[in-house]
Amino acid sequence: MPVSWSSVARATIFPLFLLVACGALLLDPLPLQTLRNTMFDQYQRWQPRAYRDVGVRIVDIDDESLRRLGQWPWPRSQVAQLVEKLQAAGAASVAFDVLFSEPDRTAPQALLKHWIVAPDMAARLAALDDPDGLLAAALRDGRTVLGVAAVNDGSGQRPPAPHFGLVTRGPDASARLPAFNAAIGALAPLSAAAAGNGAMTFIPNADGIVRRVPLMLRAGDAMLPSLAAEALRVAEAARTVVMHTGDDGIAAFGIGRHTLPVTAAGEFWVHFTRAASERTVPAWRVLDGSAPAAAIDKAIVLVGTSAQGLQDLRFSPLGGIIPGVEVHAQALEQVLARSWLQRPAWAGAAEALALVAGSLLLYLLALHSGALPAALAALAMLAALNWGAWQAYASGRLLLDAATPSIGMAGAFVLASLLRHRASERRQRWVRQAFARYVSPNLVAHLVDHPQQLQLGGRRQDCSFIFTDLEGFTGLMESRDPEQAVSLLNDYLEQLIRIAFEHDGTLDRIVGDAIAIMFSAPVPQPDHPARALACALAMHRFAEDYAATQQARGIPFGRTRIGVHCGEVVVGNFGGAAIFDYRALGDPVNTAARLETLNRHLGTRICVSGAIRAACPDAVMRPVGDVLLKGKRQPLAVFEPLGVGSADLAYEAAHALLAAGDVDALPAFERLHAERPDDGLVGFQLRRLQHGETGDMVVMSDK
Repeated sequence: MPVSWSSVARATIFPLFLLVACGALLLDPLPLQTLRNTMFDQYQRWQPRAYRDVGVRIVDIDDESLRRLGQWPWPRSQVAQLVEKLQAAGAASVAFDVLFSEPDRTAPQALLKHWIVAPDMAARLAALDDPDGLLAAALRDGRTVLGVAAVNDGSGQRPPAPHFGLVTRGPDASARLPAFNAAIGALAPLSAAAAGNGAMTFIPNADGIVRRVPLMLRAGDAMLPSLAAEALRVAEAARTVVMHTGDDGIAAFGIGRHTLPVTAAGEFWVHFTRAASERTVPAWRVLDGSAPAAAIDKAIVLVGTSAQGLQDLRFSPLGGIIPGVEVHAQALEQVLARSWLQRPAWAGAAEALALVAGSLLLYLLALHSGALPAALAALAMLAALNWGAWQAYASGRLLLDAATPSIGMAGAFVLASLLRHRASERRQRWVRQAFARYVSPNLVAHLVDHPQQLQLGGRRQDCSFIFTDLEGFTGLMESRDPEQAVSLLNDYLEQLIRIAFEHDGTLDRIVGDAIAIMFSAPVPQPDHPARALACALAMHRFAEDYAATQQARGIPFGRTRIGVHCGEVVVGNFGGAAIFDYRALGDPVNTAARLETLNRHLGTRICVSGAIRAACPDAVMRPVGDVLLKGKRQPLAVFEPLGVGSADLAYEAAHALLAAGDVDALPAFERLHAERPDDGLVGFQLRRLQHGETGDMVVMSDK
């Protein structure tokens, strides 16, 4: 036998697909990075970090401060006052997310270069204090950090000398740090006076969103700490920074009492909070003394700006724009709260394993399972994968990528589905042949899965049955044009059968205007009584609405009677080799039909047996009584289901009197009949009482 194309395809295409998927995972192209970061951003939007005051403050040079104190840059003497007030309030450290790279333009020496003044006035101006000197003096008196800008052009130089020692524990991984050509620092006297200098630079992703803060950079051949890391070191009074490394790169930084987990490139993932006014103090309030001292005492203070004109604004994963200084502040809050957001070193391996194992499983499942089970399994697996990634974030603050493996798994599922297409076409031709013998869709689906059951014979099985009949259709046929009557009947029967199929019922037969529906065959349904009851109630609602619609059009369309019963029957194929008749045989079938007819005597629309009632204890029903059908030896408990709603307590109370043989039963039903003259079951019980019958045993003299 020649090797089929589908066999060759299955043997070669999937391994190639898996190779391409794993290659994409390793190469990590920009679209995959964007997709992964978008998922991580969504996690933060669903569950942002809850703000907790851990002693980090932003002194904000906001628009109001600029309005009150003048445009930026302020005189360095005024900045010196700001530093002194923060030091006096007890700040643990003060870090400026501001660059002081040029001399103060308001300095007397700078003014003398542009003004023409008398010699004595020039001498007096030259004798005034230099604002930069005043700021340097203020910086020397406190634990302050100045901002440095890392650059990749020729405008920079070597960064200021560090104020700490860097200790590396592990192999040298400095090459993994973000690299820049040079740096632009503060004026040399200011840098020397400060307790530290830190990089203000962020490295946003391709979409412009800042998600990580580098804790250490390389500027040329020098190491440069970030502003947040340096502010923490100065607050901790730490003389050294420890860089923990491994074969995969950098693992963590130790600063004072804190060990900060980072990416292999030394970046710190920021778990953002919503806007929190408690974090920020306007600069003008610090300068005029109205800021509460408790807000500054022992806090790490970051001085920065939210003024839009100064353009230090960044895109946040939460979807908004925030000041750059707030990114540093939120990173510091996480350190002090010991609330880490991490992408663990094993994440890539776990994602690759999920991609390979999940793709293989879905590929095999799609090849060897039915379309719906395979699709449901695929959805369940993808949902489980994404739910697991979400739980890792929600409970452990771990960032795991479920998007890339999900794409690979979905691709494998689609690939297997395409490869199975030719076999599916052959199977569909077979189904069309089988459909010529069967009617119900669930029968066809069952035979597709179990073709060996296309043979004569039956088996015992518990099933439920619905029988329906339409009142007065013969008269309608006689009074109307036959084509119109048949059209009405076909529309009516089509809707009833559709409802049955929606409840996974099997069409047993159609006899004129009556139909019989079977449940739990051919596919066993443990809840078949509940399905049958729900289906009967849905049919009743449709039939009532349909009859009302036709009657409003002047067509005397009758009411529908329904009977429901369950029990053990013989189910199978009966007939001959030419054509099969799939049906059930047994007394429960006949009983269901008799219950349908019983409605005519009771004045009800639906009658169900005690067996259905016992299987559906929560259903709202009214008891009819123990009915001894004509030709039967044992009475059958019969009930009228009421559908959705509350129980008919008044009827039940009157029926209890009737069952007990109480003389008060007659007046009770007389009162009910007066209140509900159209209630057929009340009228039936009243007639029994008026004829001297008592108890709940009902003996039927005819069918």
